[in-house]
Amino acid sequence: MHINFMIILVTALVPMILGFIWYNPKVLGTVWMNAAGITEDKMKGANMALIFGLSFFLSFLLAMSVQFMVIHQYSMYSILANEPGITDPTSEVSLMIRDFMAKYGTNFRTFKHGALHGTLAGFMIALPILGTNAMFERKGFKYIAVNCGYWIVCLALMGGIICAFS
Repeated sequence: MHINFMIILVTALVPMILGFIWYNPKVLGTVWMNAAGITEDKMKGANMALIFGLSFFLSFLLAMSVQFMVIHQYSMYSILANEPGITDPTSEVSLMIRDFMAKYGTNFRTFKHGALHGTLAGFMIALPILGTNAMFERKGFKYIAVNCGYWIVCLALMGGIICAFS
């Protein structure tokens, strides 16, 4: 099974595109700015090229990790990673993998299934991390809801795209 880097790169754009919509002042941007204590003046003067460049890189890392959560077939490779002959295409283990993938390689490979796992990741990974940080930063419910909601939707879309198209 090979990593489809084109889909990973496309999927890495999801947080940026969704962020432009989600944090737009006409959607939830004003609510977020008020909850975060950010003003228009604080937003000015930032190096946006650096921010967006690093954001894309971090989104790429996230997309790389999401694929292992949403594509079940990868777990077979992690189970067999140290098996002798795994890299030899004529070995018994490689032939078994090829047969298994021919029979089951497309199971659970839909947008809907990937979105389900992405949503679960949002609730079970993003929410606890962001919620804990927000509580220690003394942020309110709106701050947590806006940011966690964004990441839950974002991970659902990323999971769906990766699972359906990788």
